[in-house]
Amino acid sequence: MLIETSLRHAPRNRISRLVQIVTLAAIALASTGFAARAESPAAYMKRVSNELLSAHHSGSTAQFAKVLAANADVPSIGISALGSYARSLPRADRPVYYSGMVNFIARYAAKESPKYPVARIIVTAQSRGATYGTYVDTRVKLRNGDSYDVRWLVVRRGKTYKVRDAQIIGFWMTSFLDNLFQNYISENGGNPKSLVVALNR
Repeated sequence: MLIETSLRHAPRNRISRLVQIVTLAAIALASTGFAARAESPAAYMKRVSNELLSAHHSGSTAQFAKVLAANADVPSIGISALGSYARSLPRADRPVYYSGMVNFIARYAAKESPKYPVARIIVTAQSRGATYGTYVDTRVKLRNGDSYDVRWLVVRRGKTYKVRDAQIIGFWMTSFLDNLFQNYISENGGNPKSLVVALNR
């Protein structure tokens, strides 16, 4: 895949950090495997922690993709990642683009998640820091004793919750995707369809 080739040619320390970010972000997004109920976002995130661990331990690209597609705020994340190029992508091409984006994240998650074996997830706080959602702070503990703080941006979409963003190791997932996708488009003629083709190969 061309976009993955571009990643391989990036400086090693940069690609190591990017892979770590996208992997942990995908794991975070994969934890939203249930529809929202009449409960707080913090209680919701606590309740679905076992589903997160199940998706993570499976190592299956298909399972990651299924959970991400159903529970991430895919259209908002996808359009944001295109930046100004979003205007050049016909609406008819957006479903294929969204599918490719989900599969891209899922492939990286399935490939890289064994490097970050999760032991448990602890919900530590909830706050209304976002104007259109709720922040839920969690600590992800790995089996080797290391831990990561993950801040989730949870939004309501109808009667369900969706994850709009995740902050891991000080980086927001959507910022990573914005830079990666927009740079790829810029380097390939400025046409967002080049990204769509690459993501779906």
